[in-house]
Amino acid sequence: MTPQQRSARKPGRVRRAVTAGAVAFTLSAGGAAAWAVDRYVVPHVEISDVSAYQAGQAGTTADTSAASSGTGGAVTTDTTYVSDSSNISISKVTTGSGDSTVTYYVADVVLSDATALQSAFANNSFGENITENTSAMAADNNAVFAINGDYYGFRDTGIVIRNGVVFRDAGARQGLAFYRDGTVKVYDETTTTAAQLVADGVWNTLSFGPSLLDNGQVAAGIEDVEVDTNFGNHSIQGEQPRTAVGIIDQNHLVFVVVDGRSPGYSAGVTMTGLAGIMQGLGATTAYNIDGGGSSTMYFNGSLVNNPLGQNKERGTSDILYIGQ
Repeated sequence: MTPQQRSARKPGRVRRAVTAGAVAFTLSAGGAAAWAVDRYVVPHVEISDVSAYQAGQAGTTADTSAASSGTGGAVTTDTTYVSDSSNISISKVTTGSGDSTVTYYVADVVLSDATALQSAFANNSFGENITENTSAMAADNNAVFAINGDYYGFRDTGIVIRNGVVFRDAGARQGLAFYRDGTVKVYDETTTTAAQLVADGVWNTLSFGPSLLDNGQVAAGIEDVEVDTNFGNHSIQGEQPRTAVGIIDQNHLVFVVVDGRSPGYSAGVTMTGLAGIMQGLGATTAYNIDGGGSSTMYFNGSLVNNPLGQNKERGTSDILYIGQ
């Protein structure tokens, strides 16, 4: 297991563990509790208008002008969307039976231009503990397709480059970089800088992990990666809802959202199980991003999956999306 894998941190379970009851309990601890609430619950806005900020960065403004001829309506299995900028096919897969049933959704995406895959922040703001549902962010940005991102807003570390603009440069773990030429690479954040990545052509980064596939093979040690070290949550191992992105070829991506924690509908998968799904889809590189109740796929105006079997989204800090 690499240092980057050991340092991976999953934000969702930690923040949401701080329920009203937990906050009431921890407040009795005084200063430490107040710090925890401020750090993990209270929104801290660093940039209040991300769109304006991006527009002000010369040469790095996101292109949101791609046209399409998509139509609204409920999502159906094996749905295909075609526009000038992308070809998106959505399918549902169910395996197993009874309490071992696993249900997941696959978006096979071919882009005509890598910059058609964009990112958006909750409430158009950058900072910590700012959340909004994936579908709301997608609607705000006229997206035809979206998945939850890496929940950057729980952490104050990691390299955050979105739509070609640097928002944070604090390398800490194994990251994923999407380049303007359509290539996608797993990299060590601690060995480079955000400025260097942009100079090399990086368009978007994700900072979560771990890497699931290396050259098409299941990465070693992924079942031992420790995440969520705060508030007593030391891992998200076992069968869980998951979100992952895989790379099949240049400008050819596959996104997977696995539902879970819903016996009889979908139990979820282990990290190794997720890697196996990505491998079976033909990905040569695959990367795990925020999961649990955050795992959400949106397409053509509707929620595709069923988060936690409740058809109810949970707020997150960011999305990856393709515009109409």
